Amino acid sequence: MARPFKSFPVLWALISFGAAGAELPAPVLQALGDARVPQASVSIVVQEVGARRPSLALNAAASRNPGSVMKLVTTYAALELLGPAYRWKTEVYRDGEDLVLRGTGDPKLNYESFWLLLRNLRGRGLRELRGDIVLDRSYFGPVSPDLIDNEVFRPYNVTPDALLVNFKSLRFVFYPEDGKVRLFVEPHLPGLEVVNALRLSDGACPEGRAFRDLTQASFEPKPPRAAFTGYYPVSCSERELNVSLHHPEDYVAGMIRALWTEMGGTWSGRIREGAVGPNARLLYTHESEPMGEIVRDINKFSNNVMARQLYLTLAGELGGAPAQPEAAARAIAQWMMFKGINSEGFKVENGSGLSRHERASATTLMALLQAAWKSPVMPEFMASLPVAAADGTMRKRLHGDAVAGNAHIKTGLLSDTRAIGGYVLDRSGRRHAVVMIANHPNAPQAEAAFDALLQWIRSRGPARGGPRDASPPRP
Repeated sequence: MARPFKSFPVLWALISFGAAGAELPAPVLQALGDARVPQASVSIVVQEVGARRPSLALNAAASRNPGSVMKLVTTYAALELLGPAYRWKTEVYRDGEDLVLRGTGDPKLNYESFWLLLRNLRGRGLRELRGDIVLDRSYFGPVSPDLIDNEVFRPYNVTPDALLVNFKSLRFVFYPEDGKVRLFVEPHLPGLEVVNALRLSDGACPEGRAFRDLTQASFEPKPPRAAFTGYYPVSCSERELNVSLHHPEDYVAGMIRALWTEMGGTWSGRIREGAVGPNARLLYTHESEPMGEIVRDINKFSNNVMARQLYLTLAGELGGAPAQPEAAARAIAQWMMFKGINSEGFKVENGSGLSRHERASATTLMALLQAAWKSPVMPEFMASLPVAAADGTMRKRLHGDAVAGNAHIKTGLLSDTRAIGGYVLDRSGRRHAVVMIANHPNAPQAEAAFDALLQWIRSRGPARGGPRDASPPRP
């Protein structure tokens, strides 16, 4: 492949929509060339918010896999269709001696929230539970497991569940102390076996899969067992590893037994699937955080499980229970049509971007970002996006650069995909929407090109306080 021209000047080109060989800023061209990612595999659109035309566009109409940038569609649609104040409800009923838990897909029924739910039951005088605990998951229809990879124990592959407790996950915490590797797990559910044969070592602390390989982590679901028999570099200090081992029923049962016992209660029954009966009496309703807070967690940290829960909630609220993915896709398609967003080539499967089948063009995503900027829910949507060099999935990027703190960017990544979508404030105070998607085996090596595009947008226009700002306002 030919090397890009290094002498290409950095300018603010106006480029035809969809052009396959459009002229890009020199640093972007250089970084794509270094990563050996051809321009034909990349889509870019940059457009000032409220402007009629883009200032930069490349292969804008090409339908590509956007990775987790698809979460922008799901979260913006949910904010408008359900409202920022929407809350999920988890209900507890008394049916004879049995307790029935009925879920509606709360994406964040985490450890603390579930503790509060049980604490409220104790506060109402419940102590001895003699009957069964019945799990009513009927708000969501059956969802077949759809693994994006072979990592069956990774929490991002957890199947959506109308009564998903704590993401069905265990948090293993490692830390060196007194020449040994200490380890604890939260929650430590009854019956869980943990083997810690880790040895301290020197060297750099690896990330992601490399960290699991170094610790020789192995997991078994029946009975649940986690073993760590490798090495742990001292340089890792304290690290965490989240794992999903249990069947949903077993996980909820373990959580209830552990927490209920801590609260001084007893439970002699079993756990089983079921539904709220006609004679059941409502005891307590637990409400989630509002939608505005939920979408912040989804986009800041690119939480796939929460996004899929939200996606099915759209189906349940707009199409009725049991919620099905197809109903959510129809609801989003109708909403996009109503908003006047061109959805040609658009395909949504689970709303999280953790899919090999989801597709969107840079044109569609740009139209969505432009519409979001004019929406009443813009403050909640904007606040949900990671800030460059500050938080979320952008916290480690662009430190010390002028764009740090001046870009709200959702990232997306798969093994052959890198993508960004969001807003950048240039140095003259104008805000621009940006979308960039690369689908290519070398896309993981092209992160510098994405950063270069954000830097180029930030550098546009005279510096604040310069001639532009000194000019008197136009009548």
